[in-house]
Amino acid sequence: MMLEVRNLEVFYGAIQALHGVSFHVDEGEIVTLIGANGAGKSTTLRTVSGLIRPKQGSVHFKGVDITKAAAHKIVTMGMSHVPEGRKIIPDLTVMENLKLGAYTRKDKKEIEESIEMVFTSFPRLKERISQKAGTMSGGEQQMLAMGRGLMSKPSLLILDEPSMGLSPLLVEEIFGIIQRINREGTTVLLVEQNAFMALQVANRAYVLETGAISLEGPASELQQNPRVRAAYLGEVAEE
Repeated sequence: MMLEVRNLEVFYGAIQALHGVSFHVDEGEIVTLIGANGAGKSTTLRTVSGLIRPKQGSVHFKGVDITKAAAHKIVTMGMSHVPEGRKIIPDLTVMENLKLGAYTRKDKKEIEESIEMVFTSFPRLKERISQKAGTMSGGEQQMLAMGRGLMSKPSLLILDEPSMGLSPLLVEEIFGIIQRINREGTTVLLVEQNAFMALQVANRAYVLETGAISLEGPASELQQNPRVRAAYLGEVAEE
């Protein structure tokens, strides 16, 4: 098991954001967390990657307890988090942003190989190599954020709302790239408001409602679940 999250409880001050969240991700999978705005999806990811400390519960990555590990240490262990809103550095070029993603690595030749791999996955970034990141379109910035996330050579890539604000055509492209990254050996944990697309590409899915897991199972089964279809896939529930 690559990632095991047990009974996470997270508070913001007096407000409880997560209520005993448990889930797991096996090696080679795409696992998605779906849910409405404010359900606790981003909080879950930020807790997994060490940006937030839980009050209770534990996070195990490749069999190691990382609940209290610093976020930068978790990156060196093979986890990379592409945050909601992209968080690229607008005044740096595409190449400079990518090289920042490799800050934990020392071997220059391997870093160059990773840059070439990113350009293979995202050819548009190669065309924009010297362009300042802030001048690119939203879709290109998302590609850069994902490319930067891959530069640490993660075994687990965490993606928070990769399709947010993108046109339907670009959403298709981004999800195609997610599948390709996964086929090439990277395990993916995906948080996504576009539940339809997320369930299309994922192996398994968890539904998060008000800080707790309410449903889980194979993505194909959840796609057929009447509750999921009504709440997240825009269908009217039958009486």
